[in-house]
Amino acid sequence: MSSMEISQVLAQMRVMAAQAGAPGVSNPAAPAQGANFQELLSDSIGKVNDMQQQAGQLKTGFEKGQDGIDLAQVMIASQKASLSFNAMVEVRNKLVDAYKDVMNMPL
Repeated sequence: MSSMEISQVLAQMRVMAAQAGAPGVSNPAAPAQGANFQELLSDSIGKVNDMQQQAGQLKTGFEKGQDGIDLAQVMIASQKASLSFNAMVEVRNKLVDAYKDVMNMPL
């Protein structure tokens, strides 16, 4: 995935977050003021973990035959968890690459 495609995906995510009324996201074109990167990253990791936990609970419930849990619901939750985890891994990889670039800059 090129850096241009990643930038477009991030811009779309900011627009969707602003439309959903996410706290701290007022104008997707402007950088978030007062947003702490560490808190943002921790919240994102926490949300990915929550999605994975929810998908695991749905899988377990489906396997036990609980009422109100169907296969489609389990599959959608699993795919959402997988997609969010893969996106988080890509962001981590980009951060590591950026860190390496900064560390290799001559003084």
